[in-house]
Amino acid sequence: MDLRKDKKKDALCTAVALTGMLVVLLIMELTMKSTSILFTVLKKGVIYALVAVSMNLLNGFTGLFSLGQAGFMLIGAYTYSILSMPISVKMGESVYKYYDCAIGIELGIFPSLILAGVIAAVFAALIGLPVLRLKSDYLAIATLGFAEILRAFFQWDAMGPVTNGANVLRQYKDLTKVKIPFTNIPFPPTLFCFLVSGICIAIIVLLINSSYGRAFKAIRDDEIAAEAMGINLFKHKEMSFVISSFFAGISGAMLAMFQYTIQAAQFKTAMTYEILLIVVIGGIGSVTGSCIASFLFIACNEWWLRFLDESSNNILGLNILRSGFRKVVFSIIIMIIVLFFSKGIMGEREFSWARVRAFFRDPFGARSRKARKAAASEGGEP
Repeated sequence: MDLRKDKKKDALCTAVALTGMLVVLLIMELTMKSTSILFTVLKKGVIYALVAVSMNLLNGFTGLFSLGQAGFMLIGAYTYSILSMPISVKMGESVYKYYDCAIGIELGIFPSLILAGVIAAVFAALIGLPVLRLKSDYLAIATLGFAEILRAFFQWDAMGPVTNGANVLRQYKDLTKVKIPFTNIPFPPTLFCFLVSGICIAIIVLLINSSYGRAFKAIRDDEIAAEAMGINLFKHKEMSFVISSFFAGISGAMLAMFQYTIQAAQFKTAMTYEILLIVVIGGIGSVTGSCIASFLFIACNEWWLRFLDESSNNILGLNILRSGFRKVVFSIIIMIIVLFFSKGIMGEREFSWARVRAFFRDPFGARSRKARKAAASEGGEP
């Protein structure tokens, strides 16, 4: 009975917290300037949170060391941009036309977003047939090589009629023109990002807690034992790989949506390493950790440490700041986090309202220490 009450309390607390967060975001977007760096951090943070959770599904919950997330983000970004580009721009003779696109259809924002994930998943299903039979470092090298080949393919001049080659692909769909359903209110961009990423992450969490998720964890812990229990290893690995790539494609589409321009050159190996770094800092096997680490990573990288790149600033009268000094300090911070949190910020744990309630009941652990001492004395220990 108490367990049911606790579950109801947790569900109510989660609903109140999420509603409050969305209301705060809506108020911020209605009252603050849209050019504020805070919105950039929030949008990019929640997009990276989605791709980090999708990577954690592979690395943390299935035990597949894949480094191809940047490639699937690239597929999603280009799919969204090409499909959502207006026909008047593709076929017209206006000053905005900059290349003859071979794909002569135009879709709305939502169909393009879904298809971005679907196309990425299709590519994943095809590439997964040979590479998922590899293990450990070999799988990482194969998926990393796939991402690099894909980036080179999209930059190939022969692909110009589809991808515009190595040139920038512009974004023409303005989300502010999209209305909230059943109202005449424009969709706030940051709120849209949080809603889409939140729904996708919730689906991943439901999958992890399902029978398929338990099969993924069994494969991660011991493949031989999992196979002995009747789990089809290749089928579940392929499923995890495809689902992870689907959500990576959606995150790439959202990145294209809010950058307004997209280019294959930005989806390089460094982007995959950044996503992997977020997963490690947050905790391999923790969805909550990936989300927290994403916002911390983006905030430090894009906002809090930016002043270190300005040579006009100085520290204790010494003019030591230079362009790129931010990366040095950021690297030191990461090393400190890894040293003191060897399993990441959250480890394999998830956010729990029970822990929050326990903290407020006993913030410094005094009661717990007294209980342990009493138990030790009753047991005859000194």
